[in-house]
Amino acid sequence: MEARSIVIGVEGMTCHSCVQAIEQHVGKRNGVHSIKVSLEDKNAVIIYDSKLQTPATLQEAIYDMGFDATSAGSDPQPVLPDTIFLTIPAQSALTSKEIRSTLLKNKGILDVKMSSDQKSAVVTFLSSVINGKQIIQMVPGVDLNISAPEVTPGTCEDSSWSQASSVLLRLKVEGMTCHSCTSTIEGKVGKLQGIQRIKVSLDNQEAVVVYQPHVITAEEIKCQIEAVGFTASFKKQPRILKLSAVDLERLKNTQTKGSETTSLKENSKNVNDTKTVVFKIDGMHCSSCVFNIQSTISALPSVTNIVVSLEKKSAIVNYNPNLISVEELRKAVEAVSPETFKVSLPDQYEHTALLSALASPLKSHTALKDATQPLTQVVVINIEGMTCNSCVQSIEGVISQKAGVKSINVSLANSNGTIEYDPLQTSPEDLRSSIEDMGFDASLSAKTELPVGVTEPLPEEQLASLRTEPTSKPSPNHAAKQEAKSISKCYVQVTGMTCASCVANIERNLRREDGIHSILVALMAGKAEVRYNPTVIHPSAIAELIRELGFGATVMENSGEGDGILDLVVGGMASASCVHKIESTLMKTNGVLYCSVALATNKAHIKYDLEIIGPRDVIQVIKDLGFATTLVKKDRSASHLDHKREIRQWRRAFFVSLAFCIPVMVMMIYMMVKDSQLSDARAHHNMSDEEMEAIHSSMFLERQLLPGLSVMNFLSFILCVPVQIFGGWHFYIQAYKALKHKTANMDVLIVLATSIAFVYSFVILLVAMAEKAKVNPVTFFDTPPMLLAFISLGRWLEHVAKGKTSEALARLISLQATEATIVTLGPDNVLLSEEQVDVELVQRGDIVKVVPGGKFPVDGRVIEGHSMVDESLITGEAMPVTKKPGNTVIAGSINQNGSLLISATHVGADTTLSQIVKLVEEAQTSKAPIQQFADKLSGYFVPFIVAVSVVTLFAWIIIGFVDFEIVEKYFMGYNKSISAAEVIIRFAFQASITVLCIACPCSLGLATPTAVMVGTGVGAQNGILIKGGEPLEMAHKVKVVVFDKTGTITHGTPEVMRVKYLVESNRMPHNKMLAIVGTAESNSEHPLGVAITKYCKKELDSETLGTCTDFQVVPGCGISCKVTNIEALLYRKNKMVEENNVKNVTLVKLEENVEQSMQPALIIDADLPTTVTSQKYSVLIGNREWMNRNGLLVKNEVDKAMIEHERKGRTAVLTAVDGVLCGLIAIADTVKPEAELAVYTLKSMGLEVVLMTGDNSKTARSIASQVGISKVFAEVLPSHKVAKVKQLQDEGKRVAMVGDGINDSPALAMANVGIAIGTGTDVAIEAADVVLIKDDLMDVVASIDLSRKTVKRIRINFVFALIYNLIGVPIAAGVFLPIGLVLQPWMGSAAMAASSVSVVLSSLLLKMYQKPSSEKLEFRARGQMKHKSPSEISVHIGIDETGTNSRKLSLMDRIINYSRASINSLFSDKRSVNSIVLNEPDKHSLLVGDFGEDDDTTL
Repeated sequence: MEARSIVIGVEGMTCHSCVQAIEQHVGKRNGVHSIKVSLEDKNAVIIYDSKLQTPATLQEAIYDMGFDATSAGSDPQPVLPDTIFLTIPAQSALTSKEIRSTLLKNKGILDVKMSSDQKSAVVTFLSSVINGKQIIQMVPGVDLNISAPEVTPGTCEDSSWSQASSVLLRLKVEGMTCHSCTSTIEGKVGKLQGIQRIKVSLDNQEAVVVYQPHVITAEEIKCQIEAVGFTASFKKQPRILKLSAVDLERLKNTQTKGSETTSLKENSKNVNDTKTVVFKIDGMHCSSCVFNIQSTISALPSVTNIVVSLEKKSAIVNYNPNLISVEELRKAVEAVSPETFKVSLPDQYEHTALLSALASPLKSHTALKDATQPLTQVVVINIEGMTCNSCVQSIEGVISQKAGVKSINVSLANSNGTIEYDPLQTSPEDLRSSIEDMGFDASLSAKTELPVGVTEPLPEEQLASLRTEPTSKPSPNHAAKQEAKSISKCYVQVTGMTCASCVANIERNLRREDGIHSILVALMAGKAEVRYNPTVIHPSAIAELIRELGFGATVMENSGEGDGILDLVVGGMASASCVHKIESTLMKTNGVLYCSVALATNKAHIKYDLEIIGPRDVIQVIKDLGFATTLVKKDRSASHLDHKREIRQWRRAFFVSLAFCIPVMVMMIYMMVKDSQLSDARAHHNMSDEEMEAIHSSMFLERQLLPGLSVMNFLSFILCVPVQIFGGWHFYIQAYKALKHKTANMDVLIVLATSIAFVYSFVILLVAMAEKAKVNPVTFFDTPPMLLAFISLGRWLEHVAKGKTSEALARLISLQATEATIVTLGPDNVLLSEEQVDVELVQRGDIVKVVPGGKFPVDGRVIEGHSMVDESLITGEAMPVTKKPGNTVIAGSINQNGSLLISATHVGADTTLSQIVKLVEEAQTSKAPIQQFADKLSGYFVPFIVAVSVVTLFAWIIIGFVDFEIVEKYFMGYNKSISAAEVIIRFAFQASITVLCIACPCSLGLATPTAVMVGTGVGAQNGILIKGGEPLEMAHKVKVVVFDKTGTITHGTPEVMRVKYLVESNRMPHNKMLAIVGTAESNSEHPLGVAITKYCKKELDSETLGTCTDFQVVPGCGISCKVTNIEALLYRKNKMVEENNVKNVTLVKLEENVEQSMQPALIIDADLPTTVTSQKYSVLIGNREWMNRNGLLVKNEVDKAMIEHERKGRTAVLTAVDGVLCGLIAIADTVKPEAELAVYTLKSMGLEVVLMTGDNSKTARSIASQVGISKVFAEVLPSHKVAKVKQLQDEGKRVAMVGDGINDSPALAMANVGIAIGTGTDVAIEAADVVLIKDDLMDVVASIDLSRKTVKRIRINFVFALIYNLIGVPIAAGVFLPIGLVLQPWMGSAAMAASSVSVVLSSLLLKMYQKPSSEKLEFRARGQMKHKSPSEISVHIGIDETGTNSRKLSLMDRIINYSRASINSLFSDKRSVNSIVLNEPDKHSLLVGDFGEDDDTTL
């Protein structure tokens, strides 16, 4: 019997009598266990038997009563039942059958099963409808069976419950070395059905298990432990446990209970009887303890809710005092594994929670309603139109307020939102329409609703009042859900890969394994990146799977794990008490999250919060306990990249093979020379066949040692066997492992070729010896030594070349410093102490000293000292960079001539160098689309070649027997003394073996990754970080380059370009106006205000200005304020000018005045005339409107000057002092010096260049004319940049977007290639495909140029790879025999080796790449770069392609305006104030815009 719950919408109810009528009518129906009708929610929650009722029949029953019944949109949900054991006394008045039928008549009882001895019964019931007490009361005389633990239905239906007592088992477990072993056993065995508790002790080497013998046997438990890899044996015979009621409840199998069961513990009848108690719990260390207590105690039927706080060391428990006492509860908590908790009960905390809210019928109704329904469901809604994080926050903010929404997580990257909601209060459609109401496009995803069992017991709300703060730990179910979501990433170093089919082999086999989500193998980096589920599989198991495939594999340290994880070697530990001492002390330390110390290995693994505690503090805590500690050294070298081990292995293999190969070759050449001499002699002397045979057999090598065994064949066999065994050992192992996993790779081809040649020759030789043949058979013993020698040589050279391709990355890794000097500073930066520490122990905020010639160990900011720093290896900038206090420094750069003190800002994996290394490694791991095709091809290649080889063998055998003359004519060294059949067989074998030898998928697999590796490495050395093969391949296809303006084409910070003084200098001296204006703007945070202050300070040569009061700002207009205390500043400036004049005239150094000139500006000297009194000035700074508002008239000539500046893209600001207009300041964001050359070069490369900006059209037009861009999209909002890029892509163009990565991130991600311009540390790594470390636009040119060169090299590599296979295979098969082209097997293997080596060498030529130098490009572009006139620039406003709407012009008007535009452009670039605005501004841009309007850039 299966109970299900359904929610049915009911329309037409008017009062509570309707509710009662429905509940009574439907509740009477057979198979309906429970029904709750809600008048407010207009629905009915029904629990029913799915065999007796269906949702349709229930709807029909309600409909028959005159109400409208509809499905609420959710499917029926299973309701998990509870079970109870009953003991039937021998003197019972009722028989077992009568008891069964009596019980089954009651609602809520699903099933009753009797034991074979009729003494006990198990009742399956719904706890939301009926409870255990009520069941016992139904049948007089029966009692609750205490001796049997509760089990779920179905686990042991046919067992006798008389044996149901729990049993204690002690096992001796051998082979455990650390706490990881104990966790593995506990995790494996603890999950088994029937296991109630397990505790494994490392020190005692034993496991204590409490289990149910009717579910699992002791032998099965032992086998499970042995399956994990340990030896287990029984210490004592299992003994039955006598358990109390509390123990029983504690040992329930909580995993079999659904979340509904927990939330249904309370019944509406006894809701008001609950009490709340607060326990103080000592001994909790981590969230695992919290989870254990919560999950175990919440499983007790008497507990309605429990909240455990790790911080407060307390537990708030809501319980039913009728079912359990406080003392029993306390014991139950203490009994929770690992039984180390100390639970006390402060008297002042215990109180009865007779909360009024609980008595509310609505609340209790909701609880019951929720009980029969999965409490939450999850829906994924696709959301289009989000542009930035503010969109994400606004959606999350609005939707989270909706009724029924439990949580919402919106992802900008995935363009979707995941919402957890209560299906009784809202629906996916409601949520979708709410998001659409906010202005976004929303659609329901295919994977819409996933029911989530979240335990939300009723008193949660009421308990909120008892807590001083919400619990920081998630609920157990939530934690489980998070765990399911979490996917970990690990890196495995893989050795022994030779070609793309190895990569395909590893990837294909590992993808089949449980728990592995994705795998990416980099052939060149010798690394596999694996994303896996840590609950299913762990990294060491992944490495083992790779090793099983025949490759070397070791788990590398995860680059992302450096933060907050510390591995230490702890010396001086003697026993387990030392371990406990260290662990307990560390766990009490604030900021330490987790600690595990292994006595056997003397190692400690510590996780800590970087914000609270640092690694040195952790080490100090352990040292204070009296133990010595050292850091576990991480391998910082790039040893896995230099291929040294492989180079050594293949060099040895080559020389071994060569040692045996040379004698074979000498004998072969000797025989060939002798044969040719004999054939010449025969031609001259007309010898008969018999004479020829006699001479031939008289040769030393042809003499027979035994009948059928010649010296030549014997020596060849002796030399061939060692090579076949020792030289071919590696190939045989690899081939066996490949075939075992149903794959074929290069090694399979090599093994086939050598084995066939060896076995064929050996068999022929044995047959000849058996027949005592007089003519020596022709064998292939020369093939394996020569073949293996050439292949080993090829592999050796290939690994040497591969090591070279990784040099760039190895050089980057080697830049990392290993140690740092940390100093302690006293007051006034006095050096108190210094200490040399490992670079991994540097913490954020540490003061690090870097001496001349030293490397910077971390990123930081200079706080003291001046020096020159060489950053060439990181940024590609050849010239040293000056560093002074306030400047940032990059880890890995080299300090040149002065000592510096720096404050660490980024440490460990956060440093720029670590990010670059990670980026380059990931780039070399990623695959270009062209490479994925090559990998696929390699997979089919080997079987295809084997097939061709077999076809070749049979084809030549058939041809030979049909027409022997062809073989006789073209077969080199044919000898009449050999039979025709043997010649044919030998020739056919030779051709087929040669086909196997010459075919090489290696070169095909190496073509792309070697080029990508060298390309990305060269890019990194030049300050261009390319994220892998795809952007590298895509960049050469780009047709349009879109530049952002601010911060990309321009510097991004405004500067004062021009100051126009509007009053005579005798009325207002220039210095005085600058002092007043600079002081006024010093309080402004606006970029224009900052630019004015900076300019004034520079002009006045002073770091301090006057005093500003009554400062007011009006956004969009300007500022007003009062300025005082500028006299001292002016006096000092004037005095300096006078002194300079005197110096220049007399060339006399007046030392007494020098001191005064260097005094701080605001200190009034004794020299200052006492008559000068401080004057107060009233200042206004702003646009025309601000001046007009304050009653100041802006004259026509001033207005014209402002319009002229605005036409050039500048912002014109007016200043007034004491009601008089004094000056006009023009401010602009200046263009980068290299921008014009970069744009010109891109155009000369055949690319279209577009400018896209959010700025106004005037400024955009001005900037575009300066850099030579003719197409501009102005006033484009950041959110519309994405749409603009998409629009260009829809036209069939490949787009590269260049931005500074701040508000351009969505557009960078949308573009085919996103190029982010960084400034050293502010690298916008996430969205962009290419990151330029230097703030230099010429690197955009270089990145596209490098991409083109790399793709060209990849294509050349493919030609190299395919030419060998396309031409070599037919030649080897004998297709070109008629023109005399025939290959020996050793020639084939030489060609195969040459193909791989030539591909790698071809890629290495990329290392010679030089990025285009600005000097050469400038010289080439001399005289050709010119500023665009405004008429040549088309400006599009906003996202609309057609620009602003205006009236349609007649043909005549158009002709007049064209002519007027032409005349205007001839005479002047100034625009007419009264120009007519056309409908197509991009074509008649001279006439666009009315410049009479006040279009000022907002202040």
